[in-house]
Amino acid sequence: MIPEAREVHLSRKDRKVLEACCRSPVTLQRDLKRARIVLLAADGRSTRSIAKEVGVQPRIVSLWRHRYADHGLEGLQDKPRPGKQPIYTKTTDKRILKLLDKPPPQGFARWTGPLLAEALGDVDVQYVWRFLRSHKIDLVARKSWCESNDPNFTAKAADVVGLYVAPPAKAIVLCVDEKPSIQALERAQGYLKLPNGRALTGQSHDYKRHGTTTLFAALEVATGKIIAPHSKRRRRVEFLDFMNSVTATFPNRKLHVILDNLNTHKKNEDWLKAHPNVQFHFTPTSASWLNQVEVWFSILQGQSLSGTSFTSLKQLQEHIDAYVNAYNDRAEPFVWTKKKVRQRRFKGRRITQL
Repeated sequence: MIPEAREVHLSRKDRKVLEACCRSPVTLQRDLKRARIVLLAADGRSTRSIAKEVGVQPRIVSLWRHRYADHGLEGLQDKPRPGKQPIYTKTTDKRILKLLDKPPPQGFARWTGPLLAEALGDVDVQYVWRFLRSHKIDLVARKSWCESNDPNFTAKAADVVGLYVAPPAKAIVLCVDEKPSIQALERAQGYLKLPNGRALTGQSHDYKRHGTTTLFAALEVATGKIIAPHSKRRRRVEFLDFMNSVTATFPNRKLHVILDNLNTHKKNEDWLKAHPNVQFHFTPTSASWLNQVEVWFSILQGQSLSGTSFTSLKQLQEHIDAYVNAYNDRAEPFVWTKKKVRQRRFKGRRITQL
């Protein structure tokens, strides 16, 4: 049943607006039909005749006649409609974060998306993944850290950094350490051609061992040059032999040697008494990263040792020696950029000891 038709009275202003709407080529069809319905109703047309001319149901014409009569032009706009209520809310997000703070189920090393969804019970796994991505939470990536518990951390760190930033006049500052048990591995190497035509370099998982070598290294801080002989073992006697060769390289010079806390580096008072021009400086406990030679060992591994193959121990040693010579030809000192080194207590750490 069609409601009783409402009379429509248009003001000049409203008529101009509706007529402009009908003439505009960008007017939406729904707005065009509503404007025509109101204009025809204002001319005294019946509901059924308007419906036939505009091409809509009579109840639609009656709706917009009533809406305009009650609210004017604003009545021709769509009323806000409540959307679908979200399934998951901020409460769900808090539940996921709270669950991540708990240990994973027994037998699992870490949480995964399906494990989180299963533990929550009423949350789809796809939403769990979307939430983790939006908060940039990576369940697989792991960070490692090493905190120094040395009570004299600040003093030792300042001593080492002071040698880098302001070395003593007419003295040589050296960073010394060892890279033990470098293996001479023989692997089949070559190129692998993929079906799409792309060629990749690669090596076999199978290998043959040809022995190991220990590399002693002394980095001259001022120039960046390296002294790096080989040794079979890593005992105190080999360390002191290496230091003898280092002192011979810099005769009659004051040497400040930066070392980590390895046992073979300590309790060498007799040797130091015999070499009064040499002074040892030790990095704080669990802070060997302060020793610049560690940076060079990383460069050696990445540029010279990774992905290589050797048929003998001699070939490995010659390969390293060639790299050291090439490195020294273009050596530059490392630049210390951190202005302050201080020990800071970590409060509120989310570290769980299992």
